[in-house]
Amino acid sequence: MMQALKGWRYWPDKTLHRNIWALAWPMMLSNITVPLLGLVDTAVIGHLPSPHYLGAVAVGGMIFSILYWAFGFLRMGTTGLVAQASGRDDGTTVRTLLAQSLILATLIGSALILLRTPLIELALTLMDPAADVLAEAREYSAIRAFGAPAALCNYALLGWFVGNQNTRVPLLLLTFGNLLNMLLDLLFVYGFGMHAAGVALGSAIAEWSCLLLGLWFCRRMLRTIPGQWQIEPLRRLKAYAAMINVNRYLFVRTVTLLLTFAFFTAQGAKQGTDILSANAVLLNFLILISNALDGFAHATEALSGRTLGKQDQVRFYRTVVSAGIWSLASALLLTLIFAFGGNLIVALLTGIESVREEAARYLPWLVALPLIGIWSFLLDGIFIGTTQVRAMQNTMLFSVFCVFAPIWWLTQPLGNHGLWIAFLSFFAARGISGGYVYWRISRENGWMKG
Repeated sequence: MMQALKGWRYWPDKTLHRNIWALAWPMMLSNITVPLLGLVDTAVIGHLPSPHYLGAVAVGGMIFSILYWAFGFLRMGTTGLVAQASGRDDGTTVRTLLAQSLILATLIGSALILLRTPLIELALTLMDPAADVLAEAREYSAIRAFGAPAALCNYALLGWFVGNQNTRVPLLLLTFGNLLNMLLDLLFVYGFGMHAAGVALGSAIAEWSCLLLGLWFCRRMLRTIPGQWQIEPLRRLKAYAAMINVNRYLFVRTVTLLLTFAFFTAQGAKQGTDILSANAVLLNFLILISNALDGFAHATEALSGRTLGKQDQVRFYRTVVSAGIWSLASALLLTLIFAFGGNLIVALLTGIESVREEAARYLPWLVALPLIGIWSFLLDGIFIGTTQVRAMQNTMLFSVFCVFAPIWWLTQPLGNHGLWIAFLSFFAARGISGGYVYWRISRENGWMKG
């Protein structure tokens, strides 16, 4: 971020700090509800008598992380394009982008339902869990698939709201959906004795409920945005060109990221159910880190995209500096929380002593992760808002195939410690390579070129 620090004219004022926080805090709270849901899922299943239930939710949850997050461009691509259209005060394009993203989400989600059996079987074959885990994971996945259209439409809606600099509605939506999911988990698992299937059913019902509420909020917000609905851009494939062009790079980037997570889970599974379950517990810490820091990344997406639409380079750099300051402060806070309270959090998540012991053994790697991962989250926000998504793809491919994979291969004798070393190296590589791209674009004054 050297370009941003060249002169005091790029130092953010109090108004910009307030704007960052006004956008960030609702997203931080709403994002934190996502890992909190994962924590509740883990706690509900983790206190059942056998660890294979926890392993099944870990495997099934990872499958749907891949299936859903692979299409995360429905949120990220929508945010950047809508933010730029909003900066141009183009309400008609804002409406068109909303409709296009919802149409794409519905089509993709319906395809996932139709193809659920071969996709689930392929994923389970690749992950190769133990036999007792396999049966529960298969049942979990078969039920969870029916929430696919709603889950992907929710991605599109969240991206649209953030692009319009409205982060309070996403807070309400995610809080509502996740609280409902938690209550349904408790009802189905403890009330009806459904185990992993109960967690899946709760998730699917909550996803559809959240979509209905989101569409209602969307209708209300559209009344405040000038512009007109246009049917023609929804009928012609060429009219989707801008969205498809952005999303193809985001698709490759996201699939690569999630396959890395899936590989991480699969390698843990090969080392036994206890390590698989311990890594599942610790991954909830990682999700907490990413979602908390993503609050500032989301704010950066909306503000940087808007400055691009307005062609305001000075405010763009001020936005980057402000988001960087607050991201670093948050990362330091998370590091302290994990350092002093990590074992207590693990104890709350599972009562299985063997899993607790394994999780405590690898907890120090999580303590270091916030300060290592902060830069990749912040840079992703910049690249999404300015639709520099090809850079996101390329830095991800570099980090996975030139850093993560070789380091994992070399550290295999270290077992699960080697796996965590490769994982942290992967985040470090994303930050370093993304920082280089940021410096290069800044040197060439390329941000306002789109």
